[in-house]
Amino acid sequence: MSLAQAAQVPGQLSAPPIDWAAVAPMLIVFGGACLAVLAEAFLPRHQRWPVQVTLTLVTLAGAGLALGFYAGTGPSGLTTFADMVAVDRPTLFLWGTLLALALASVLLIADRSVEPGGAFVAAPAARVAAGGGGAIGGPVDGAEDRPYGLAGEQPTMQTEVFPFTLFALGGMMAFCAANDLLTMFIALEVLSLPLYLMCGLARRRRLLSQEAAVKYFLLGAFASAFFLYGLALLYGYAGSVRLSAIADAAVGSNKSDALLFGGLALLIVGLLFKGSVGPFHTWTPDVYQGAPTPVTAFMAACTKVAAFGAILRVLHVAFGDTRWEWRGVLWAVAIASMVIGAVIGLTQTDIKRMIAYSSIAHAGFLLLGAMAITSAGTSSTLFYLLAYGFTTVAVFGLISLVRDADGEATHLSQWAGLAKRSPLVAGVMTFLLLALAGIPLTSGFTAKFAVFSAALGDGMAPLVVIALVASAIAAFFYLRVIVLMYFSDPAPDGPSVAVPGAFTTAAITLGVLVTLLLGIVPTLALNWASGGNFVG
Repeated sequence: MSLAQAAQVPGQLSAPPIDWAAVAPMLIVFGGACLAVLAEAFLPRHQRWPVQVTLTLVTLAGAGLALGFYAGTGPSGLTTFADMVAVDRPTLFLWGTLLALALASVLLIADRSVEPGGAFVAAPAARVAAGGGGAIGGPVDGAEDRPYGLAGEQPTMQTEVFPFTLFALGGMMAFCAANDLLTMFIALEVLSLPLYLMCGLARRRRLLSQEAAVKYFLLGAFASAFFLYGLALLYGYAGSVRLSAIADAAVGSNKSDALLFGGLALLIVGLLFKGSVGPFHTWTPDVYQGAPTPVTAFMAACTKVAAFGAILRVLHVAFGDTRWEWRGVLWAVAIASMVIGAVIGLTQTDIKRMIAYSSIAHAGFLLLGAMAITSAGTSSTLFYLLAYGFTTVAVFGLISLVRDADGEATHLSQWAGLAKRSPLVAGVMTFLLLALAGIPLTSGFTAKFAVFSAALGDGMAPLVVIALVASAIAAFFYLRVIVLMYFSDPAPDGPSVAVPGAFTTAAITLGVLVTLLLGIVPTLALNWASGGNFVG
């Protein structure tokens, strides 16, 4: 019996209606990831890199075209897959942001000119070279693994990073579109597991990379457990894991609110962990430092978009009517995140760890927009995610260019006098750091202005004042790097600046152009971000 016939027979299960055009971008990404796995399994090793790069870029382009077509012709909001996936205007904006940021990140991942052979391990189960690593935060020797293959052969890299990237991206797209908590949990695991593996694939400083992967995995497992336990409590309260059903139960149930707000507390811990929001940030500095820099760029940009997309959906759809009960707790979380990021960032001597604490401060700013259960809060948060993502990808692209004999030179002392060695790199880095600080004529200023305005409009003036103070404190460690580059003398044996290949150049250029355009003409992106509300 066909599914259509079964749907007409009473008592028979029927297939749920699916709007294939609405979910086509996500399905294309997952389909490309499956094809990438087959390519990795069956192609000879020397053919994998060009095939995987081409397949990944074609997949992103195809998903982008499908997204653009649906955004121009599809309905403004719907749920599909038995109401498990919501495709509305915020979802489309988040998907477009994820695809654009993934494109820039894949360009960094695919580059094999800055680091000969690529930033990833050269052989499966590559052994750590003697003296080739150290504990995070301690001294690192940084010896390189031996190239894979015969003597004299060009060093290669493990290309499974490309299917990992596509699976993580597909999980992120499902995560921010999930309309029930069970789908959201599955998407959380789909996006997390590839990232755990990608963090441990660094070609250099293998022990540092592997330690970062283990820490991320263990802390991520705890966060997933919190999320799952919160899901169970909310199911016990509402009798459903669907966000709209939880919202209905919250305003019409006579059950104890202990289950409701206990479940929300545990659920939000898992979401805040993924968003690098303090005090649930402990994985962030270590993983940012230890992971291969292209993977760090991918995590810093795309994971934050997915996490805050999910936070927005949960707070707006399921808990919008109870915001006066939980907002005070999130006020405290936002303050903690801003203070931790700004103050501890001042003490950092490694530039990747400094950017990690910067991301924690920015997560606190983003939480202001997420707490404002208004259309202005939603649009400003979405715009902030777009602006911050491109700036961050470009920053990590530049970090990968400053190198010494052991690989990337990430200690701040090694950046002294960089403007004398490479005025172009120093100038671009200065522009991006000023964007992170929120200086006018950059996307960072526009994004902060939009988020702070939305928070003021929703009665959070004290929180905005604290955010402004934290932003001023955080500006100091950005300016410290600028002063080091321009007003310090370079060491005689200081690092050099690698000539970027076409992929890295394209990624950095894209990030810089978007950062500039969103600072000068942000209207188009702001209008798109404010195009609609969440459906449930």
